[in-house]
Parts: sequence; structure tokens; C-alpha cells
Amino acid sequence: MSELSNTKDFLQYISDSIHLFIAHNVSGPYQWMVQVLVKFIFLLFLFFLIDLILKLILRPFHKLIINKDKFFISKALRKSKITSSLADILALAFVKLALESVFYRHPTSFTVLSVGVRLMLTILAAVLFYRCLKALGYYYSLKKDSYRVMAFNAISQTVRIFGILIFSFIGISQIFGIQGTTILGSLGAITAVLVLVFRDIILGFVTGIHVATSRNLKVGDWVGIAKYNIEGVIAEISLLTTKIVNFDKTISTVPTYDLMSTEIKNYQVMTEGSLRRIKRSMIFNIKSFRFLTQEDYDRLQQVKLISDYIVTKRNEIESEKLSFSEKDSLLNKRQLTNIGVFRKYVENYLRSNPNIEQKEIIMVRHLEVTPQGLPLEIYCFTIYSQLVDYERVQSDIFDHLLVAVQNFELEVMQVNRV
Repeated sequence: MSELSNTKDFLQYISDSIHLFIAHNVSGPYQWMVQVLVKFIFLLFLFFLIDLILKLILRPFHKLIINKDKFFISKALRKSKITSSLADILALAFVKLALESVFYRHPTSFTVLSVGVRLMLTILAAVLFYRCLKALGYYYSLKKDSYRVMAFNAISQTVRIFGILIFSFIGISQIFGIQGTTILGSLGAITAVLVLVFRDIILGFVTGIHVATSRNLKVGDWVGIAKYNIEGVIAEISLLTTKIVNFDKTISTVPTYDLMSTEIKNYQVMTEGSLRRIKRSMIFNIKSFRFLTQEDYDRLQQVKLISDYIVTKRNEIESEKLSFSEKDSLLNKRQLTNIGVFRKYVENYLRSNPNIEQKEIIMVRHLEVTPQGLPLEIYCFTIYSQLVDYERVQSDIFDHLLVAVQNFELEVMQVNRV
């Protein structure tokens, strides 16, 4: 107690000396301003001195207890510099105590310095609050929990924005001496305006929570957004905007709330599952369709992929011919068409292709007739999901079919572009 009393007496002696020195050497209306400035510099020096001592004391504790790399929370605390903020607040609390114990005898300067110290304490508290949010963000990032990171980003960015408002109100009340209830009462009158101003923030917050809880999207997913004609990888999901790196290395940004209201295709599941769909068609000239002749049967019977099919169908047709006379129309008899046999050939070709997943659906079908002709669609899945391998397999298939179609005397339509 005696040491504390001696320290207090020493600080009071310094305060009185400063006050008397300025009073004797500065006159006029600026005397109180000089008083405040010099005492503020003294308190600032005291703050930095105590802050330095506290950080030197906390450094060994930080290394022994917190700085353990095997703990994610320790890494997060180290990166966010929370201990530094704690030291700052403790140092300022000591300065505030010194101010109230020493400078209270000089009312004018005491009032101004008290406001400054309380304002600085509010700022340091805000910094500590934001560093705590950063520590949580670092923690989830180190754990590589993408969905929690996304939810936390939405929450933390919203909290930061409203935190700025709250700490600003506290600062205003400290400077002008306005009660917090008065400020809140004024805010109630402009609630509708605030809702309009913070509309995107509120929608972004809700979207971030929805996306994180539904686990439909995360950073790193390959997505496509038809509304904006965008396809690429999600690089960042923030409160207001979502950043997507397109495959041409450009960057697109879309409003985050669109993730909940817009149709989005997520191709990531396909990539992780090592399967990718082929869904492409070839358009044929209907005028090239015809029934097979005996020469066609003999020629196509030599094709291994459809030889059994041709033999079976040919025998069935021959046996049915016994019930018809030679004068009967071909339309009365069962016949094979070149387009039908080609469709069977494509199906068997896909089923014998080692690059096609045989456990998934394999389908070759006619689509609705268009003015350009009849589309024949191929629907199957490759065993590769990576773009390069997928395109290679798809190209090999259509290279082969576009050449093979000539053996069936079918005409593939080509659109002339001017």
C-alpha cells in the first residue's frame, strides 16, 4: 500500500508540476488546450510504457501455453493477435485509473482527457472484438470445415457491420454525453430506412446460413449459373458478393443472395464421383432413311458389333415372309431400316467401349424431329470426370460414329453458317 501511495504521490507531483509550468508560461485562451495536449502526451507515454511491459510479460506465456502448433486454437489465437489486444486494454485501464487518481484536481483538462480515454477504450474493445471473430475464422479455416467457414463468414461480416454501428453509437455517446437509450430511440424512428439500406446485407446473411446448413455449395466447388452464363470454381463467398474464377481465368462476381434464389448447377459431386455424363446428338437427313436390301444384310452381317443382331432379325423376317405373297407391299412386311440398325450399332459400340461406365444408363434415342432433320441422341457416362479425359473420350466416340455412319448410307446434316 505504501508503494502504491508513493506512486500516486509521484504522479500527482508530475501532474501539478505540468499544470503550474503551463500556467506560468502560457497565457490567454489557449492555456487549457496546451494543458490538455501536454497531459495527453504524458498519458500516451505512460500507456505505451505499460503496454510494452505487459507484452514482455505475456510473451513467455504466449510461447509456453498458446504457441503450440498441434492445436488449431493456438494457431488461431496467435494469428489474430488477441493477447496483444488484451495487453492494450490492460494498459489503458491502468492509464484510466491513473487519470482518475491524479488529474481529477484539474477539472477542465480532466473532463477532456476522460472523454479521450473512454473513447480509446471503446476503440480497443472493438479491436479485441473483431480479433476474436478473426480467431474463430482462422480456427475453422485451419480445420478445413468449408461449410462452417461459410456460415461463420456470413455471421461475422454481419456482426462486424452492426458492431461498427454499435461501437460508433457508444463513441458518440462518450464524446457528446448522449445516453444510449436516446440513440436507440432515434433509431426506432428510422427502422424502415435501415431495413432498406441493409437489405443486401440481411439477404446475404440469410443466404450464407442457408447455404452452409444445406451444404449445397462451398468454396472450391465447380458451378454453373445459367442466369449469368457463368461456369467456374467458387473462390470466395462473402456477405455481399460471391467470387467465381471462370475457366478462361477471368473473375466474375454475383450477389450472394442469388445463391438462394437462382438456379445453380454444382458439378463438384460429378467430379468427386469420377463419372461424367455424355449427352449429345447427331442430326440426320430424313430423306436418307430407307429399308435394308439383301445386299445390305450381307454387308452389315460382317460387322461384329451387330452381326448377331442382323442374323437374328434376318431369320425372323425370312420366316414371316412365308405368310406373305410376292405381290404384297413392303409396307405390309416387317423390315429393318438403316437408321434403326445404326442405332443398334451405336448402342453396342458404347457397351463395348471400356471408357464408358457400364453400370450406368446407356441409351441411344430419337429426339423430336426438327426442320434440320431427326436428332439421334447418345446418353451415357464416361469413367472420367476431368475435363481433358472427358473431352478426349467424347471426341473419340463421335469421330468413330461420324465415319461409321457412311457404311449405313445415312446423311448427317451440316448447318451452313454465313
